[in-house]
Amino acid sequence: MAFCFLAGATCFAADAQMGTWRLNEAKSKFTPGTMKNTMVVYKDATGGKVKITTDGVDANGKATHSEWTGKFDGKDYSVTGDPNADMRSYTKRDDRTMDFTVKKGGKVTVTGRVVVAADGKSRTVTTSGTTGTAAPAGRAWQRGDFLAEQKGQKGKNFKNIAVFDKQ
Repeated sequence: MAFCFLAGATCFAADAQMGTWRLNEAKSKFTPGTMKNTMVVYKDATGGKVKITTDGVDANGKATHSEWTGKFDGKDYSVTGDPNADMRSYTKRDDRTMDFTVKKGGKVTVTGRVVVAADGKSRTVTTSGTTGTAAPAGRAWQRGDFLAEQKGQKGKNFKNIAVFDKQ
C-alpha cells in the first residue's frame, strides 16, 4: 500500500508500503475466531495502480488468498478471492500511513489503518468492524473471518492489530 501524490500524479517507486510483508504473530493481537493474513505483497501494476496479494488462514486454519488492484485514491476497487468483501478502498494519509475501508454489497464491514515504522522495517495494521456483517465464510483482509457467526459471535465488535516485518 504505497503512494505519493504530486500534482495529481501517483508515484510508487520509493513508497514505504511497497514490498513483501510477513506477519509477526508474536507481536500481533487478533480477536478469537478471526482470520489472519500471514503474507501481504504490494507491487506496481499497469496504469499507475498497485496490486495487493494476500495469503493467510481463516479461523478454521484453511488457506486463504485474495487480490486487489487499484489506486490509493479513496475510491472503491473490486476484490477477488474474498467472499466477505467485494470492494476495498485505500487513502494515503502521509508517506507512512494509509486508511482503508472494506465493503460487501455496498455496506462497510471493516475499517483500518496501515502505518509503516519510521525505519521502514515493520508495519502495523489495525482493523475494526463487527463480526457477521458479511457472508459467513472464507476470509476478510487482515481483519477477521466472519465464521464467527457460526460460532455464536455474530454482531460482536472486534479490533485486530497485525504487525508485519518487511522481507
